[in-house]
Amino acid sequence: MIALAHDTDRPLVLIVDDDDDVRGSLQELMLSVGLDACCFASPRELLCSELPERPGCLVVDVRMPGLSGLDLQYQLAARGNAKPIIFLTGYGDIPMTVQAMKAGAIDFLTKPFRDQTLLDAVVAGIERDAAQRAQAQTIMEHIGRFTSLTPRERQVLREVARGRLNKQIAYDLGISEITVKLHRSNVMRKMRTISVGELIRAWDILPDDIRERHQP
Repeated sequence: MIALAHDTDRPLVLIVDDDDDVRGSLQELMLSVGLDACCFASPRELLCSELPERPGCLVVDVRMPGLSGLDLQYQLAARGNAKPIIFLTGYGDIPMTVQAMKAGAIDFLTKPFRDQTLLDAVVAGIERDAAQRAQAQTIMEHIGRFTSLTPRERQVLREVARGRLNKQIAYDLGISEITVKLHRSNVMRKMRTISVGELIRAWDILPDDIRERHQP
């Protein structure tokens, strides 16, 4: 296993293969294009390791002693780790390919493959992971802002998201229209939005369980 850089924004490719020579050649390939790479001899070794929080993807052999590459994919998903995976195999197993792709694999490459084909898949995996991480960060920020709202402000936000007018919200909640406007202004400030359209988009970004948990 190589020493890892401390730059949390640098992509990191995780290589899992039980063949020493294959691991070494894959690592050299990644390093040759400026990508950090970390090697593991088995899925178990990776699962027992403390992985750095960096964007990247996995390059995983499908058939290994003990846990297979698909087993690793399943266990990572169960842990909430949706990092993209590129599978490598020496066998043309179509059902396995379908299973892996349905579970979110980036690609399924049959050995031997061209270096550029793998590198293209790795780039796609890194880009997908970066997008997923950015989306997750946005969701967490919106959740934090939403939980800062008072119960009444959450009620008003919910009604605004439904397309209700101020006077309708006032009637439904048994408060004055002026009070609704005040709450709505506070909601927009706390949610860091400058228009109703932005506010509705912020509401839509919130996970369903968060919205349901805070229903009045």
